[in-house]
Amino acid sequence: MLLGIISDVHANIIALEAVLAKLEEHQVDQIICLGDLVGYGPFPNEVVELIRRKRILCTLGGADERVAFPFINADHRRGVADKIIEWTKTVISERSLEFLRTLPVQARLKIPSGRLRYFHSNMNSPSESLKIEDNMAQQMKILEEHRCQILALGKTHVPMVRELPTGFIINPGSVGLSLNGEPGADYSIVDARADKISVHMGKVEYDFSGVAFEVIAWDLPEVVAEAVQLGRMPNATPKGLENIKIQKFGRT
Repeated sequence: MLLGIISDVHANIIALEAVLAKLEEHQVDQIICLGDLVGYGPFPNEVVELIRRKRILCTLGGADERVAFPFINADHRRGVADKIIEWTKTVISERSLEFLRTLPVQARLKIPSGRLRYFHSNMNSPSESLKIEDNMAQQMKILEEHRCQILALGKTHVPMVRELPTGFIINPGSVGLSLNGEPGADYSIVDARADKISVHMGKVEYDFSGVAFEVIAWDLPEVVAEAVQLGRMPNATPKGLENIKIQKFGRT
C-alpha cells in the first residue's frame, strides 16, 4: 500500500494542485490530508472543492474548526492568522462549510503492517498540540497509547519523521505554508507493506509569486506573501532543517 500524506494546505490551491500532481506521478493508492484546508491563503473554496472532488481522506484542522465552528473558539485574538480567519468567514461558501463540518477530528486506517492513526494535532482537539519530545522512550509510548504502527500529524508546518523500533511518527510539513526554510509544498509518501515500512519526505515547487500576488490582491497580510516565497516567516530562523537532510527512511 502506497500512501500520500499531506497537511496544512491553508487555502493555497496552486500548491495543492502541484503536490497532488506529484503524488499522482508516484501512483499512490490513497491520499490522506491532516487538516487546515483554510486559513492564511486566498483560495478556501477552491481548496475544499478539490479535496472533496478527489475524495481525499481528511481530518479537521484548527483553522477549519475556527471557520466551521466559530462558537468553539470564540476568543478574539489579533494575530495575522486571526485576521485571515475573519476574512475567510466572509468569503467561504455554505457548501464548503458543510464539508468542513463533516470532517472527523481523528481517524484510523488499516495498513498491511497494522494500523495508521492520523489527526491534525491532537486526537481529541485540532486546536491542541501533541507534545513530541526528542526522546525515543516518550515517542514509543505515544505510538503505544495511540495503538498504531504509524502516527501522522501536522500543525507545525515543519516536516519531521521519527523512525522507532515499533513504528513511525510522521509530520509531512505544510502544503500551503512550509516553514522549514525552503519554499515549496511538503508531502510524505509511506510505502506500507506487511514486512516493511519506508517513508519518503518530499517537497515540490509551485508558482510562489502567483500565490503571493493573490494574497496581496485580496488585501491579506503581506507577511504571508513573504513567507510563501521564503519558506519561513520573515526574520525568523529556519526550523527543522535537520529533518529533511535524509529524504528516505525505512524499516524491515
